[in-house]
Amino acid sequence: MTDQTAASLRLPVLEYLAAYGDRPCFFFEGATISYREVLESIHRIARALLTCGIGPGDGVAILSGNRPELFYVRTAAQLIGVRTTSLHTLGSVHDHAFILRDAELDGIVFDPRYEDIVVTLGTEVPLRTVASLGPAGIGFDLIGAASAEAPQPPETGPVQVPRALVYTGGTTGRPKGIIMSPTAQAFAAAAMLEHWQWPDEVRILLSTPLNHAAGTVLPPTFARGGSVVLLPGFSPDTWLAAVEQHRATAALIVPTQLYRILDEPSLAHTDHTSLETIFYGAAPCSPTRLAEAIRIFGPVFFQFYGQSEAPMTMSVLRKEEHDLRAPRRLSSCGRPVPGIEVSLFGEDGNVVPRGEPGEICVRGPLVALESYKGRPAETAAALEGGWLHTGDVATEDEEGFLYVVDRKKDMIVSGGFNIYPREIEDCLGVHPAVGEVAVIGIPDERWGEAVKAVVVRRPDHDGVTENSLIDFVKDRLGSLHAPKSLDFVDTIPLSPLGKPDKKALRARHWGDRSRLVN
Repeated sequence: MTDQTAASLRLPVLEYLAAYGDRPCFFFEGATISYREVLESIHRIARALLTCGIGPGDGVAILSGNRPELFYVRTAAQLIGVRTTSLHTLGSVHDHAFILRDAELDGIVFDPRYEDIVVTLGTEVPLRTVASLGPAGIGFDLIGAASAEAPQPPETGPVQVPRALVYTGGTTGRPKGIIMSPTAQAFAAAAMLEHWQWPDEVRILLSTPLNHAAGTVLPPTFARGGSVVLLPGFSPDTWLAAVEQHRATAALIVPTQLYRILDEPSLAHTDHTSLETIFYGAAPCSPTRLAEAIRIFGPVFFQFYGQSEAPMTMSVLRKEEHDLRAPRRLSSCGRPVPGIEVSLFGEDGNVVPRGEPGEICVRGPLVALESYKGRPAETAAALEGGWLHTGDVATEDEEGFLYVVDRKKDMIVSGGFNIYPREIEDCLGVHPAVGEVAVIGIPDERWGEAVKAVVVRRPDHDGVTENSLIDFVKDRLGSLHAPKSLDFVDTIPLSPLGKPDKKALRARHWGDRSRLVN
């Protein structure tokens, strides 16, 4: 990558922000923030970082919940050549410390709400710089310092846009640092602009973390001159209220949020007719609950499928492809977007026949993984043969629609048979009493692993029994797939990315075993 002197030219998002002046950019906690104010804040923060001794080549972590300043800091850091890596607010201090060491970061910018975490983190990792997004008991107030700076771009001289380093959620083990390809990030943004079905007037509601998928929709939103209704967190009642108050035309959610919205009593008397597109992804969605949502919200759902190593848009299921007359289609993650290749490979390294399960592998400009930091063997395995091996197992139908069966690491081996939890989850999801479900394998002396289902019952369905749901699966999928046991719970634990945390569910049964097969 070559040095460039015109820093603003290297960040298209700054051009978008400069183009729309006093148009609303963010709505957040009662405030309306214009494009001009956002751009000025970015410039002020960039200057404040330099004044405080943070400059090109340095690396800092960002620990913050949803607030516009998270976007400001990340963009300001890019502008002056500073590396940033986001920490998930629900992550453990142990994982945070690992990421700081692994990414070679010696500073942190944090939301004051997480001051206690930073204090503890400072006992494990040396922190040269500690900056808070507002007054706090430790470090210096970055927002206060920025208010004294000029709102013009800083003069840094030639700097390089730092390579992005993104860490996986750690749901299947220790987080991995993904060194990202700038070409892939640019391709993903362009694909989102071209292939996502945006409303003519974009007013998008975001309640998922900006340090994950929600953050990637900011550039295409700003490219269209749209505005972001940003929530600090998610609850179904506040989400619905925000749709109604701001007349949101779009939203981005994960399936677990959709289920809670559908079960929210205020849904029946909230005006959600302004919504033209609801983007959803990050985890499989129950076809039954998706059909229910379509009947309530209309044909507004658009699914995106990707992963950190190939972000957001490996395939899409467009609004018109959510066809209630073809219910199986609601289990699909869509068809690949133009410009990339997707194939399904078997264990023998060959493409599987259509209709047979195989690992989704992708190649082309969307592949963001250049390497896993410090993990050459895992990098080589992930990129074997010039393809990114996603770890997702899928089938393909005659029309080219992909159906994710499961993660390879989620597969249960019981009595020598391979069982994919997704099939069982989809089956149980059809039952009217099941609101949410996760299926895992647990140790079993006879079978090696046994199928266990964890179920959240829907309101007013407390009478459903374990045996009745087990029999429900047995009747539809056969005894091999029927859970050997089933637990009813109030909630299913979620990872920091909003996905069912199967690592946490397995830990209750596998304990501290180092080998998670039996």
